[in-house]
Amino acid sequence: MTLSLDDIRAAADRLKGHVERTPLRHSRTLSEITGAEVWVKFENLQFTAAYKERGALNTLLQLGENVRKRGVIAASAGNHSQGLAYHAARLGIPVTIVMPRSTPFVKVQQTRAHGAEVVLEGDNYDEASGVAQRLCNDRDLAFVHPFNDLQVMAGQGTVALEMLEDQPDLEVLPIPIGGGGLIAGCATAAKTLNPNIRVIGVEPAMYPSFTAKMRGVSGAANAGGATIAEGIAVKQVGDLSYAIARPLVDEVLLIEEPYFERAVALYCNVEKTVVEGAGAASLAALLAYPNPFRGKKVGLIVTGGNIDTRLLASVLTRELIRDQRLVSIRIIGDDRPGLLATVSAIIGNMGANIIEVAHNRLALDVPAKGAEFDITIETRDAQHTQDIMDALGKAGYPPRTI
Repeated sequence: MTLSLDDIRAAADRLKGHVERTPLRHSRTLSEITGAEVWVKFENLQFTAAYKERGALNTLLQLGENVRKRGVIAASAGNHSQGLAYHAARLGIPVTIVMPRSTPFVKVQQTRAHGAEVVLEGDNYDEASGVAQRLCNDRDLAFVHPFNDLQVMAGQGTVALEMLEDQPDLEVLPIPIGGGGLIAGCATAAKTLNPNIRVIGVEPAMYPSFTAKMRGVSGAANAGGATIAEGIAVKQVGDLSYAIARPLVDEVLLIEEPYFERAVALYCNVEKTVVEGAGAASLAALLAYPNPFRGKKVGLIVTGGNIDTRLLASVLTRELIRDQRLVSIRIIGDDRPGLLATVSAIIGNMGANIIEVAHNRLALDVPAKGAEFDITIETRDAQHTQDIMDALGKAGYPPRTI
């Protein structure tokens, strides 16, 4: 079993008019930050906010009438489920989705909103998939695999097909790897159209399933942990998707969590677009490993934008802390009237904003006639923070960060 450019082009014909032909745009700011010529494919502009509906719909459109009447089932951490549920509802096909219990609420809610029966079982994708397989047999449903399926891979490959139609001279495609469906489809399209293009896989360091299989070890043995990129947190890459992608992938990069967070924040602050952790993986690769991309024309795929709003708020706040734009400082001084007003005036006159103040007189490392203040301030940047700390020190209130 194999995948060809003809399969992907046939999928593109089927999908025409049913999914968005998302824009590929040059990002001047991301190019300046990374040193590459960055082009961004905004798949988070699909109706379900992810590329996954391409493969799901390509599969549904090829089902026989009897199968359509019985219905389909899938296991998914979220985006495949939404794409499948949405297009199945459009086509009048009953759909059941098994999702891990840890799936972000926004993805569960949106999947149900598309009319799917949602079953929450298992602690991860692999456990949920086992439950889905059992239900599939019990109910005589058709299983639509999120990645280890040729029709799904052909649908996902239309992303790269569109990118190279818009910019035929792209030189590098960093592509997220979970189960391997996206990279199998995109690598097939890209390498057939341009054998010299480099295809670089991107995996969370916590879930190196493709890397482990390349090294001849079990991905499941080395995978685990709470990653922000839950959409590609798969313990075992698909056998079929791996067999198709492996000869076409030039390199695979493993990404630590802070780079996913920084990439999500950059998309929000620079491109003004909401991206989930897995969706930001290709940009995270440029931040973590700039050398393979520097000076190259690089195509990034924003694979999805379904991030929980609380998590997004946390990521953006943590980025402020990393950039020292949000800093907590501790000041110990005499417990006398007006001390806090004096310190606040210094901070205010320096142009910073006080977010929070905690006043402690009972800490044993503080003199009995003293007081301890923990102050959280918002500043312009790291240098501004240092200027404020210097000013406090000169006034007799030397702070320390906490």
